[in-house]
Amino acid sequence: MKRACVLLADGFEEIEAITPIDFLRRAGVELLTLGVTGVKVNGSHGIVVMTDASIDKAPPDFDAVIVPGGMPGARNLAANPLVTDFIQRHYARGALVAAICAAPAYVLHGACNLLQGRRFTGYPGTEKLVSGGVFIAERVVQDGNIITSQGAGTAAEFSLAIITELVGAEAADQLAFSTLTRRG
Repeated sequence: MKRACVLLADGFEEIEAITPIDFLRRAGVELLTLGVTGVKVNGSHGIVVMTDASIDKAPPDFDAVIVPGGMPGARNLAANPLVTDFIQRHYARGALVAAICAAPAYVLHGACNLLQGRRFTGYPGTEKLVSGGVFIAERVVQDGNIITSQGAGTAAEFSLAIITELVGAEAADQLAFSTLTRRG
């Protein structure tokens, strides 16, 4: 069974976090939520989430690390050295790193320097914060083991791209059909 985690810091965008959590669990992926600013994390719209563990008590290895955006959530993730080390360690060993909205610019680029020479997308306007990356104005962009997406409205597509990589296209298509995300 594949294992993934979603990193949550105060100010995270709820749709960008909860949609991947829900979709990946439905697809049979073991998904843990990891709190960065505590195990009780406040979303940017007042939704409070109790995480499975804090990042400092997380298991060492995941097949995918998922980074939601939202403000100030993306900035809070980027400012935390445990997050930077966690993401860079997983990226270096070939794990999938997926970020949405402001997280590609603030976390993957600003904090982790992973977008140099890589194709990416993000919330419109955040591409101005990324020097050396190749911005693609699409809803979801994959370049190797990095998946990026634009924002809350693309959270389902983002989640399906992650599932395609971890479990396969058939599982992603079945989930898309069952959730009415795509017609099939």
